[in-house]
Amino acid sequence: MSTFLELPGILHDFTLVNRSRAIAAGLDAFAYDRVTAGLGSLIDWSAAFRAVGRAHVEAAGAADARGHRVSAGESYRSAARWFHCASWLPHPDRALAARAAAEADAAMADALARLDPGAVRIEGETFTGWLRRPAGTGGPAPATVLVIPGMDSGKEEFHGVVEALLARGLAALALDGPGQGVRAATGAPRPDYQAVVGEALDALTGLGGLDPARTALIGLSLGGYYAAVAAAHEPRVRAAATVSGPYRLVWDELPPFVTDTLTQRAGGRAAAREFADRVDLTAAAGLIGCPLRVVDGGMDTIPGVVNGEPLARSAPRGEYLLVPHGDHLLGNARPDWLPGTADWLADRLRG
Repeated sequence: MSTFLELPGILHDFTLVNRSRAIAAGLDAFAYDRVTAGLGSLIDWSAAFRAVGRAHVEAAGAADARGHRVSAGESYRSAARWFHCASWLPHPDRALAARAAAEADAAMADALARLDPGAVRIEGETFTGWLRRPAGTGGPAPATVLVIPGMDSGKEEFHGVVEALLARGLAALALDGPGQGVRAATGAPRPDYQAVVGEALDALTGLGGLDPARTALIGLSLGGYYAAVAAAHEPRVRAAATVSGPYRLVWDELPPFVTDTLTQRAGGRAAAREFADRVDLTAAAGLIGCPLRVVDGGMDTIPGVVNGEPLARSAPRGEYLLVPHGDHLLGNARPDWLPGTADWLADRLRG
């Protein structure tokens, strides 16, 4: 069994620390509190969250049967969020996380079919994603922002970020790369994420209806590292933003949740440590030629994680936004960074 899941008091701590993240991902706060209060152990987390997801799928089916397409889509979207959150933990039965990620992927497809039929699923050797375009886009082809998730995340989590981009006339491609979301079961995390971004940009260029000369990245948590390293090595990136992204990882200081999760997703402890050792932007920061916004929360202190201030200082066009009361992913402070960061990306892509 995973060392992390056996730690004394871990159920309370994990539930509390991840509450703002879950709510920012779209879970109802009262439902989250009810479900987590009923857990006897953290090992029950995945099953309990998947059960809520299945209830939303049943509600979607009932709404469909009555001809209520929007309600069905909203229920499928809720299901996708609960299934995704069920996959966060490094459960000893890795198949559980894989099933939860697959259920989240399927529910999101059903949701978009009803709520945004114009959404396009894009897949390549290294990624799976959903491309959404802003409503009523006449005139020039829209610019596009790639939304890059983190260590235990996936394309189903950051609905709020996607909606903020769409509202500002930007297209959004939320994706799963190696070791993420629906790709976690088939590939290990890779530190050279510029290869994933490059393949995604190739796919976007071939689609039509978008402006391939105007693309940007926003990466969240470990996705912040991915966005930064991609911006350093992929010349097509016009701007990039990181949110709670690490500048560097120090393996021997990382908490068990991080080391256990990386170990499971990388396929072994040695591979996980090798990956973590390469999560270091010291050399890449100076190569980021595009505008870069680095967002950190002042309450985001994870042992072994060097936060983003050195990245903003070292990047030639870097700027730093510190939200003093923000936690990891700043789910407790979205008004303080999300609207402004979405505006910042839109301004850079229009320039």
